[in-house]
Amino acid sequence: MSPIVIIGSGLAGYNVARELRKLDKAAPLVILSADGGQFYSKPMLSNALASNKLPEAIPMNSAEQMAAQLDAVVRPRTRVTAIEPARHGVRIGDETLTYSRLILALGAGQIRLPPEGDAAHAVLSVNDLDDYAAFRAAISGGKSVALIGAGLIGCEFANDLAATGHRVDVVDIAGQPLPRLLPPAGGALLRDRLAALGVTWHFGTGVKRVDRAGAQLRVTLGNGQEIVSDVVLSAVGLKPRTELARAAGLNTDRGITVDRMLATSATDVYALGDCAEVEGLVLPFVMPIMHAARALAATLAGKATAVAYPAMPVLVKTPACPTIISPPASGAAGEWQIEQAGDSVKSLFVDGAGRLLGFALNGAATAERAKLAPQLPPVLAPA
Repeated sequence: MSPIVIIGSGLAGYNVARELRKLDKAAPLVILSADGGQFYSKPMLSNALASNKLPEAIPMNSAEQMAAQLDAVVRPRTRVTAIEPARHGVRIGDETLTYSRLILALGAGQIRLPPEGDAAHAVLSVNDLDDYAAFRAAISGGKSVALIGAGLIGCEFANDLAATGHRVDVVDIAGQPLPRLLPPAGGALLRDRLAALGVTWHFGTGVKRVDRAGAQLRVTLGNGQEIVSDVVLSAVGLKPRTELARAAGLNTDRGITVDRMLATSATDVYALGDCAEVEGLVLPFVMPIMHAARALAATLAGKATAVAYPAMPVLVKTPACPTIISPPASGAAGEWQIEQAGDSVKSLFVDGAGRLLGFALNGAATAERAKLAPQLPPVLAPA
């Protein structure tokens, strides 16, 4: 019998395998990992400095330990070169691995906006444990960092770096941190709290060039300003990995398009996690992965189960300014109602009937999460 094959060993790949093993102890299972195959939580990478975790201490299990736990074959450092849905096959160079069902848990890659300059190639990004190990080596000794992007990951890295003694400059074309997630009042509080920690903001401009300046890097901004830093880190966002699926003829849009059963347009091929688009939703957060993993595992075990997403507030790991967000659905009609007092901003997005559709809580207002979250509509209601 051909195995169930999972491409990807991140939270999505390993969690669907774990959930499947709760329901089916015997199905042959193969997990293909492009990296070392360790089990770890990628969100931990953006606050590992302050938590005093070295790269080698971040994984909770090795590839060998995961193989034993899951009664699976785990193949680290194995890059899939093609998917052949008509043959139920996965190509790994000259090898073809036949599957009964295929799970795409490919994740998302860093969006790269390459600047000009003779050191453009030196701009780092962190999207996995290998990347993080290289970044930690580059910043050893308290080196300064120019960070491109003031989104969620950029803000988390800025807090982590500044809190551990690094000089941090953050550049973003927007006018505030978390521009897509926070209304201006909440963005201003986050900006000010991180500035008090030592972060220098450069809003309303982008990075034009990165050039060598002796042992350092000179970052030239679009407004003509220059920053000299030891390291440049890009954190401008993530893009679902769709290349393999698209080359195989699967339907893709922003992500690999799947239905509520997480099935792609190819028979016996499913997708979940950061690479998947479910009814127009691409949700690169932990909780959607957990809900999708449970639903897909049930389907694989013989009980067809549609995925559903409740309201899933997201904790932004910026201890200098605790922040929890549950953004309204894209295009939702309503307005922000803002309550601000001292180190607290409570932003509620309500519709014309006064129904709560989303919130953003900063500082002391985060204590209201438990009260507000049950009032939110589901992100994707049960089928």
